[in-house]
Amino acid sequence: MYTHVLEERKNSIKTSDRDAAPIRCETASVSGAVSQRACVYCGARVVLNPITDAFHIVHGPIGCASYTWDIRGSLSSGSELYRNSFSTDLQEKDVVFGGAKKLTSAIDEVMNVYAPKLIFVYATCIAGVIGDDVEAVCREAERKYGSRVIPVKAPGFSGNKSTGYRMACDALMQLLLPHREQAAADGVNILGDYNLAGEMWIIKNYMKEIGVPVISTFTGDASYDRLLGAPSARLNVVQCAGSMIYLAERMEMEFGIPWIKASFFGIEDTTTAIRQIADLTGSPETRRKAEAFTRRESERATALTAPYHKSLAGKKAAIFVGGGFKAISLVRQFREMGMETVLVGTQTGKADEYEVLGKLVSPGTVILDDANPAELEKFMREKGADILVGGVKERPLAYKLGIAFCDHNHERKHALAGYEGVENFAREVNLSVNSPVWHYARG
Repeated sequence: MYTHVLEERKNSIKTSDRDAAPIRCETASVSGAVSQRACVYCGARVVLNPITDAFHIVHGPIGCASYTWDIRGSLSSGSELYRNSFSTDLQEKDVVFGGAKKLTSAIDEVMNVYAPKLIFVYATCIAGVIGDDVEAVCREAERKYGSRVIPVKAPGFSGNKSTGYRMACDALMQLLLPHREQAAADGVNILGDYNLAGEMWIIKNYMKEIGVPVISTFTGDASYDRLLGAPSARLNVVQCAGSMIYLAERMEMEFGIPWIKASFFGIEDTTTAIRQIADLTGSPETRRKAEAFTRRESERATALTAPYHKSLAGKKAAIFVGGGFKAISLVRQFREMGMETVLVGTQTGKADEYEVLGKLVSPGTVILDDANPAELEKFMREKGADILVGGVKERPLAYKLGIAFCDHNHERKHALAGYEGVENFAREVNLSVNSPVWHYARG
């Protein structure tokens, strides 16, 4: 099984029936393995970017800002400011003499032209190497203008994408802590949904159906003013566990807000999430509404996807996504469609998530952490995968191998969450897997 795999990678790859040894995860990528992970800065930016009226200044070379410009399919019901990317564009001279003055000038220009209430300043690799005191510049800007100017320490060499998630959550806590003394409100915060293709709106509509108010969202369709109400919530609902459990834990410690993990991918997980939220936050009437709503919508989604089952039954799926919690939901969703998962991996999965995956998948399924393209290719070929579910970096690999592909990453423009997303997902998988083009590509 592990022929042609780097020796240092073997403990990060296992089969579901090989042994009970835990998979090696939450570690630095192996040098030379061409990891699929993004850098610290990218992890921080994808979490904070959907705050619609925030200003994002990237203190570094222009490439960092260009790489993350409008990278999410996040939608806004208000400001469109977040869809821009701003950079100090550090040059060789700035590396020699320091870039702090250039950052100060950039903040001055932003305040004079836009006067935003909130600015995030990302310290990227170059700023970290030359030692610019970004925190001091931000403190002075706050004193001068009265707006929040929050540094995000995100040099790429200081960790991996998960580190960037934590840096983003620390920045959010800087924003929230001065507003901790609020009266408790009857409602929830949604954490870890980024309103890709309007998915946050779908979840909020579900909460409205069962009578549970949503106070703040982190960070899909969020705004400065709405975020400040977050410390008053009764419950935090964490959708993307990889990026937001750290924030949920800090909010529980600082504000006393309990939290749960809840997935809105697939019929089973969406139904479980809605009922769990109703049980923890509502009255008997809320629970009655949740029961009636989930029963009706589950039956509707099942009927809509039933026509696809015949053409998908027995097909084999490979999964490589950002977090383990999403991977768990996708395994269940493929099972609902009569498909078998033969490979599953993540960029930032946790040990407990891999343990759950090992119990969910069939014997012989390959489970791997922080895979590289060579490993994905090897195991997809060996297992005869018919489709790969992943992100933009995995798409060319699937097409090169003549394997169907489904984009489940943050660039997509169609909703895959909730009961509405169930039908979209089934339709896309069916169209991709059963396209006649694969007969020519594989031939």
